Amino acid sequence: MDQVVKKILEKYQTSTCEQLAAEKANPGAMQEMMKDRAVKILRENPDMRKVFIDAVAAPIANKMFECGMIP
Repeated sequence: MDQVVKKILEKYQTSTCEQLAAEKANPGAMQEMMKDRAVKILRENPDMRKVFIDAVAAPIANKMFECGMIP
């Protein structure tokens, strides 16, 4: 899970706002499949979900705020 967190944080740190908006508007099939699988795992394991959300929530929320993706 540490590598997944690292990869997600790296993506948000290195992507421009335009890149994030484009991915959100038009996710690829592989990306959707991976997201669905990850969500399933996190729903089934509350302890893992807590660790994951604690690690990624603030950096992702800050980036989305900077990009105007959340008010």
